[in-house]
Amino acid sequence: MSKIEKLVGLLQRLNSGEKIEDVQKDAEDFLNQISATDLSIAEQQLIDNGMDAEDLRGLCVIHMQMLEGEVERMTASLDEGHPLAIMIQEHDVLLKTLEELEALNATLQEKPLTPELQEELLRLAVTLTGAELHHLREEDALFPELERRGISGPPTVMRLEHDDLRPKKHKLEVLAREALEMDQEEFRHHLAALSRHIIFNLRDHIFKENHILYPAAVETITEREVWSKIEEECDKIGYTPFTKGK
Repeated sequence: MSKIEKLVGLLQRLNSGEKIEDVQKDAEDFLNQISATDLSIAEQQLIDNGMDAEDLRGLCVIHMQMLEGEVERMTASLDEGHPLAIMIQEHDVLLKTLEELEALNATLQEKPLTPELQEELLRLAVTLTGAELHHLREEDALFPELERRGISGPPTVMRLEHDDLRPKKHKLEVLAREALEMDQEEFRHHLAALSRHIIFNLRDHIFKENHILYPAAVETITEREVWSKIEEECDKIGYTPFTKGK
């Protein structure tokens, strides 16, 4: 049995409901030898064998536990202007924005909305909707190169999550703009639902990109000239209002 076939079997066990701890205990030495690229290829085989790509979202947890610390090692190896270094920097801004949104939502569930608080909510919402060029660079510059190299499982999952988050972020911006004109109980209800969805899912999404998709890209795309082409494509697409140096 090949390494990928064995890994596919472990992922299938996870998908059937078996505990992660039991899977890791049975194959600890084997799992320690697995890379982000191996996991990505195994996920793609599951899709090719008929698994719904949506189901793979639940399998990413094994990646999270196995690849802890990977993003720090990877970031240290990248030049400052590398496409992935820029994407990770943008992730840092988004994670800080989510922390601020979480705190502001808690405040607004307890205190009356004021023009100042509305302005703060709008600032956070605009930052989140302003991340669309970040996602577009991933989808149109990075993902196609991974897919050409047989790594299409993680990009498929990430596109699904982009599609899920996009309308929620835009609804949050509309809510922020209309907040003072709304019934305040209705406002708080919608704010809580949208904030919790965005905070949980975008944090999870960023973690998976930092720890799964980006390391797989570093391992798989080794040619400097290919990264230069990806960078050129990124420049054509454009950058977010909060991209450092851009």
